[in-house]
Amino acid sequence: MAIALEFMLETSADAVWAVVGDPGRVDWVPGVASATFDGHVRRFVMTGAGDLAERILLRDDTARRLEYGVIESAAPLTSHRAAITVFPAGDHARMVWETTVEPVQIEPFIRKQMEGAIVGLRRVLGLA
Repeated sequence: MAIALEFMLETSADAVWAVVGDPGRVDWVPGVASATFDGHVRRFVMTGAGDLAERILLRDDTARRLEYGVIESAAPLTSHRAAITVFPAGDHARMVWETTVEPVQIEPFIRKQMEGAIVGLRRVLGLA
């Protein structure tokens, strides 16, 4: 199953990329009790969701694209892969966040987390 969120942010693409394009920066992600990043894998302790590890598959500063996949999870995931791409849109930014996840029963939880992260991103960027 796939989740696709697309939205505009009232700031530059570079400002958005400075936050979402930094795999070690997770202050915009809700429920993170702690996180570490070793250059390839970021590990989270999530309040109410347990431990989680994601492998960074691609980080492209020119395309402003970050791809990652969950490699360890307390939730029973069969597969998880996501991509965030940030596009300039005049003096604003358009962000596209796509995730494929299985089993499909996990999708509502993942979508809720993504939507909460968008709220957190707006807060961190001073837009909320």
